[in-house]
Amino acid sequence: MRRTILSLFALVLVLGVAACGSDDDNGTSTATGGATAPAEAASDEIASNPENASTTITIGSKNFTEQKILGEIYAQALSAAGYDVDTELNLGDEKTALKALEDGQIDGYPEYTGTALLSFFGVKTEDLPTDAQAAYDQVKADFAKDGIEALPPTPFTSSNEVGLTKEKAEELGGITKISELEGQEDGLKLYGTPECRQRLDCLLGLEQVYGLDLRDDFTPVDPSLRHEVLDKGQADLSIVFTTDPQNRDLVLLEDDKGMFPPYNSTFLVKQSFLQDAGPDMAQTIELVTEGLTDEVMQELNARVDLDKETPEAAAKAYLQESGYIS
Repeated sequence: MRRTILSLFALVLVLGVAACGSDDDNGTSTATGGATAPAEAASDEIASNPENASTTITIGSKNFTEQKILGEIYAQALSAAGYDVDTELNLGDEKTALKALEDGQIDGYPEYTGTALLSFFGVKTEDLPTDAQAAYDQVKADFAKDGIEALPPTPFTSSNEVGLTKEKAEELGGITKISELEGQEDGLKLYGTPECRQRLDCLLGLEQVYGLDLRDDFTPVDPSLRHEVLDKGQADLSIVFTTDPQNRDLVLLEDDKGMFPPYNSTFLVKQSFLQDAGPDMAQTIELVTEGLTDEVMQELNARVDLDKETPEAAAKAYLQESGYIS
């Protein structure tokens, strides 16, 4: 039986005791205090404010498990704060989701800092910041020019990874790094999301940064199938996410040329809407974001992808077990 979410908080506390109150290298805050600190730190129950009932907020998300869970977490938390909340989850890729925000179809959605830098702001791979805080600061400043607020990011980062089975890695000489694919890629089948062809953190980057010729053997696939195609032998390589629970059975190749930037999640909302919604909106989102560590996000993804819970149920479990809602 897997650990509960609060057990994961306790584990994070134990690992962070020696560095109480400090930040680690990727910008994730460590817990402080004694053995009961995780429950206390995460027990700030969201108070319902009747004044928020007149504000309707539509929360969106992109089209894969982690995004749907995040969308549900924010939607349920804002509902607990008294807002009238609707959801438009499973919108599509990042460009579809951002357009929905800009057009007013939704009022906010979670986006990844690395995705924003590459897909929206045209940052070249060699110019990508490797520090999580620097990446967020740049994203925040760039979105602000367009009247969009990027709220403080999650502790977890959900980077793209090149995954393959252990058997395939051994067949290719026991490779552990992306660069070791060079000269062996002929005939290797790569699967990734449909937008992978045009993204510098996907097929395009593998071509430009690593010099790999995989375009003719690339197949677009629904994000939910990115591990299944490896299990069934349809793919030799697949673009997966660091927070995927299925990764434990895979070899994730080291990005030894630094192609993948930090991918912490930030909640995007129009500045004008955020101001009209009142202070509870930003405060609520920032509160429930604080506990979303790498371990917790992977656990939530496992509840949906492996245990077949719904994103709604996984989000509710996170909020309840963390003490945000009763």
